[in-house]
Amino acid sequence: MTGTGFAPSAARDRRYGVAIVANDKVIEWLLPFLESYRDTNASLPLYLIPYDDNISLTRQAAEVYGATIVESEPVEVDRLSHELYPGIFNSHRRRLRKLQALALALDEVAYVDVDVILFRDLRPVFGRLESGKREFIVASPSFDYVYNENRKKHAFLDDALLFNDGFWVTSSRFLDLSDVLETIRTDVDIFHEVRKRGQLFAQPLMNFVVHKRGLKTALLPHCVENASHENYYKAPGITFSNGKPLDPEGKEIYLAHWAGAIGLPSNDVFAGAWKELSRAAWARFCKRDSSYPLRR
Repeated sequence: MTGTGFAPSAARDRRYGVAIVANDKVIEWLLPFLESYRDTNASLPLYLIPYDDNISLTRQAAEVYGATIVESEPVEVDRLSHELYPGIFNSHRRRLRKLQALALALDEVAYVDVDVILFRDLRPVFGRLESGKREFIVASPSFDYVYNENRKKHAFLDDALLFNDGFWVTSSRFLDLSDVLETIRTDVDIFHEVRKRGQLFAQPLMNFVVHKRGLKTALLPHCVENASHENYYKAPGITFSNGKPLDPEGKEIYLAHWAGAIGLPSNDVFAGAWKELSRAAWARFCKRDSSYPLRR
């Protein structure tokens, strides 16, 4: 049964948190995300995983918004990325650093891509995980950017829910970093056989690990009452009520994701909200650091 508050099983002492990956190169995405987080989820701990060592501005932003920089080196994740994608630029391989979210000392973690803004409180999403029923929660499906035609050779992929890995929630009870490493160590040949190519690195990997381990995957609408699975920035039929977006069926959209966008938001349905958050974020950031030019 779904609802808009915490599930009955969500004990007060459970540790919930949200993780993102960022560096200074994406500061223009990071600041609006942080502003949206401040507006909607300030009560949840936020962990920022460095994409690389280029994080001087990122550290300042984390201080302004109260995010915790994850200081531990992602040695195992980086080793895995080199083994899976040799010859690929580090800037691409580091997309796997989102896996470090699985190593955080949390009972449940929500991972969110940085090219996202949040519209609603994520707390109702926590406490919904349940063994054998909901072990991995995703916001939206992704049918074209996970596997190639070889997936048809493997029965464990027949009914698999293919998902966008820009947002997911899980628990170390069901998936941790060691599980990822063990799955790839055992089945790396199958992974390379079925994964879709074309600048896709983390998404096929996350899907493969979840599917190969047989985790029970659920869409957000199946976990939280009146939640929408929509979050794509080009989605049609989006309306706003009191500043919050609704899908064509009137269901509540929790986030907007510019997946695959080649530039900053300009004229899509969510761009106005993103620009307002961006202006507010830059004003807040530059007030803290007057040496940095204010964005208009």
